[in-house]
Amino acid sequence: MAAAAPVGDPVTDLEPIAVRRHGSRGRTVVVLHGGPGAPGSAAGLARALADDFVVLEPLQRRSGRVPLTVARHVEDLAAVAPSPAVLVGHSWGAMLALSFASRQPERVSELVLVGCGTYDHAARAELQRSLARRQTEADRARIEALRASLAAERDPAARDAIFGAIGSATMRAESYELVDDPGDAADPVAPVPADEKGHLETWSDVLRLQAEGVEPAAFRAITARVLMLHGDVDPHPGPATRDLLRRFIPRLEYVGLERCGHEPWRERYARSPFLAALRRWLAAA
Repeated sequence: MAAAAPVGDPVTDLEPIAVRRHGSRGRTVVVLHGGPGAPGSAAGLARALADDFVVLEPLQRRSGRVPLTVARHVEDLAAVAPSPAVLVGHSWGAMLALSFASRQPERVSELVLVGCGTYDHAARAELQRSLARRQTEADRARIEALRASLAAERDPAARDAIFGAIGSATMRAESYELVDDPGDAADPVAPVPADEKGHLETWSDVLRLQAEGVEPAAFRAITARVLMLHGDVDPHPGPATRDLLRRFIPRLEYVGLERCGHEPWRERYARSPFLAALRRWLAAA
């Protein structure tokens, strides 16, 4: 009987994740998108920094060959990030940056958390209450209709599109006054589909790590400088998350942004002060 052909290891055989590059001068900064499962969502932030920095924008791995976990995303980032790295993470990307910096502290010099996600039930409950208060009847009807469509849909590509539409609809309640990204016309990038399955896999692992007490306790290992930039009207409760994180990262710096929601670089009133504060802090290094 002929010997069976060797089967490749699905983990070691993985291709590196794709990385988009912006800018051509200055220090290298790595911008991490949100979601999870919203690849390319921080492209506007990457473009906004490109005048002063070389900006790498990793497109986190999509669902498929292997289950997506926090550890998998950390390993993917380790394969493409410079060392030591300057990480600027938005929302879930801020959480990934914290996970990376706690597991490989020698690989990170500066860490910026923009609209950081939540680390306990109380913060997530406050997030949901804030969203409910801010959504109009039309917003709620739109989101409910999209969720009903998602529940009935079986095609993965269609599910991704619906999941992305839910995120866009929710952003209305997460914002103060959004404006078009000024880089969209000058430097357009191809949109990347959302990843609904990747979101579910990754967020399930995030919640597991929190339920088991692994995170945020592991963040005591972080040695990088850490700055948290958070919109004052972001429904993600910035002060509560700041206070929780400071139990493990005592030197964490915090800047609140007035008239600003969840995506500061897209906010009419906060874009300029946000970018100025971020550039000042990075230049101080």
